[in-house]
Amino acid sequence: MNELGRLEDLPAEYLEALRAQNLVPLWPSLRAVLPPGKPRPNTKPTYWNYQQLRPLLMRAGELTPMEKAERRVLVLANPGHGLDNMKASAAMYLGMQLLLPGEWAPSHRHTPNAVRMIVEGEGAYTTVDGEKCPMARGDLILTPTGLWHEHGHDGTEPVVWLDVLDLPIVYYLEASYAIEGQRQQVKQGRGDQAYARGGLMPTTVFQRSDKRYPMLRYPWAEARAALQALAADQPDTECVQVTYVNPETGGDAENILGFYALMLRPGQTLQLPARSPASVFHLIEGGAEVSIDEQRFTLAEADTCCAPGYTPITLRNTRADAPSFVFIADESPLHRKLGVYEVRS
Repeated sequence: MNELGRLEDLPAEYLEALRAQNLVPLWPSLRAVLPPGKPRPNTKPTYWNYQQLRPLLMRAGELTPMEKAERRVLVLANPGHGLDNMKASAAMYLGMQLLLPGEWAPSHRHTPNAVRMIVEGEGAYTTVDGEKCPMARGDLILTPTGLWHEHGHDGTEPVVWLDVLDLPIVYYLEASYAIEGQRQQVKQGRGDQAYARGGLMPTTVFQRSDKRYPMLRYPWAEARAALQALAADQPDTECVQVTYVNPETGGDAENILGFYALMLRPGQTLQLPARSPASVFHLIEGGAEVSIDEQRFTLAEADTCCAPGYTPITLRNTRADAPSFVFIADESPLHRKLGVYEVRS
């Protein structure tokens, strides 16, 4: 491929004339925005150790009362994007959020989609669009774009969850904002109970639910049981994984990011192909080793790591006597909508 001209090769007076007209030459930057063969992601393989970050999160609870924080979060930032940019990948934001007994995080709604993966503790809840969703370890709770949500805690121990938002892409589109609101009135009914069994949904009269997101809480007990049942029913299946979906449409639970639960059989090694979207891995139960390019991370329970796109990944269950369970978030729905999703062998 021919070498392209460099910016410094152009006369200073020519560059000054271009800038005076808000113009820039493309050719010196063409290879940067259209690299040959595959992208050059800024996302770096990155690992966050929960037992190391937890004391810092608890200290944040001592230093900053809820009325001054609104949301008490430590952002899991990827150094490849710069820590101040608060990105785990180009489209994903991660944060560890702490709620202490008796606290209430006020109601608001915003344009980015969010989910909560509960890491530890009981007694807390999220109210989303009037539906009160109790929090237990491993539960996934949606707070989709535009829906009012707030967090409360009636228990006795700290509750921590992993936030996953599509904030970076919404912010990049200059469409990110929030609106503050009043405490919600809790409504009767919960989607996780109405849609608790696969293949069954409430009978309606010639119409589906009028809610865009009919199920907001995905209990870990149900997801774990589904994985175990799948593994037992299909013992030759290499990748034992389920996708969190909208029970009415079968589509992704949210429209920008995808969410999955994966079971690694005892001692199993699973090789994932290089795919275009970046991925996040959060260990719910057991132990796992994640190899990304030449980097290797050993995950204990509640640890998190991320991998750039176009990169092969190997997962290994470090336990030989029990399965391990991993929560995965990725950018697949966004890539499919944009028509750039691909898998490379």
